[in-house]
Amino acid sequence: MRYSIINVLLYIFLSFFVIESLKLTHNSRTNRVFTNQATKSIETTTNSVSNKYHDILIRAYKGEKVERTPVWLMRQAGRYMKAFREYSEKYPFRQRSETPDIAIELSLQPWREFGVDGVIMFSDILTPLPSIGVDFTMVESKGPKIISPLRDDYAISQLKPIHDVEKQVPFLGTILKSLRKETEGKTSLIGFIGAPWTLAGYSVEGGSSKLCKHIKTMCYENPSLAHKLLQTYTDSLCVYASYQIESGAQILQIFESWAHHMSEEMFLTFAKPYVSQIASYLKSKHPNVPVVYFANGGSAYLSSQLDLPVDALSLDWQISMKSARQITGYDKVLAGNVDPTVLYGSASTIESAVKRCIEEAGIHNHVLNLGHGVEKDITEDNVRILVNAAQSYKHN
Repeated sequence: MRYSIINVLLYIFLSFFVIESLKLTHNSRTNRVFTNQATKSIETTTNSVSNKYHDILIRAYKGEKVERTPVWLMRQAGRYMKAFREYSEKYPFRQRSETPDIAIELSLQPWREFGVDGVIMFSDILTPLPSIGVDFTMVESKGPKIISPLRDDYAISQLKPIHDVEKQVPFLGTILKSLRKETEGKTSLIGFIGAPWTLAGYSVEGGSSKLCKHIKTMCYENPSLAHKLLQTYTDSLCVYASYQIESGAQILQIFESWAHHMSEEMFLTFAKPYVSQIASYLKSKHPNVPVVYFANGGSAYLSSQLDLPVDALSLDWQISMKSARQITGYDKVLAGNVDPTVLYGSASTIESAVKRCIEEAGIHNHVLNLGHGVEKDITEDNVRILVNAAQSYKHN
């Protein structure tokens, strides 16, 4: 009898335990369902917002009317970001830019963090040079160093053109195709190249230079040799840039990083004709892909850039947007050109600079950017303030 009572009590206890366990399991499953539904709801909402503006940058560069001023930043993937430094402090530059997984991650970081309207692939204007026969390394705090500078006809004659990017620059396609897959329907993908004169400058000088005495002397004293080098680079850059578009780039920017070293006369003779060749080539092959030209320090001869066959001109910070519009008129698409040092200021300073730039540029035919790249000691909060100020500005 005693064992029967014990068995009954044990049965009751076990039954209660089983029932409560089933309740907990049911509740856990229910919570997971609600959590998953909430997550899907959040993702759907985020994607719907992203989808609304996913191509606003492309449309703006094409000169179409857009709902607001789009914004992205030159050197937006950089050492000012903590997440970026986790890679830059471990791996040298070329390993970062030529290893697809790393380059893809670094390219996406600013978009994830700040919601900029474009992702520009993490790379360098010198990246195609080793495939042409001009090897380089990156020296910490000093920039690129060309292993064997090009100073004579023999060296230039040894250069080999890029004809098969997939084989000669094998990591490039993987990076761009993966980025396009990541950003499809969410934001726009930007590819880029260095302009022929700028790349020739680096190649002849051997690295960064204050005077550019070697390349400029070549242009003055041996112009035929300079033109030979420039044409060699132009032919390869046409193929290299076109491949970027074929691999997923939706916008192509040409960086004339050393424009400040040229007089207007030198620009007209040694830079403009070759940029025109590249832009014309790209527009003939990819007519719906905007081509943008940025001449760093070239605002001194902005009027000479107006007839370049590009969709937009990106401006350095040394000219006011108001003065630029007096030269270009309001039908030309302009990008820029907030002074990067504004980002060292207060929130109100940054917001005022953004407001002034947008208002002077006009409500259409403008993409907000800096007049140069983001410096490494800028705070992430200030970059966020700039991006938010641009995206929240209401056109009247």
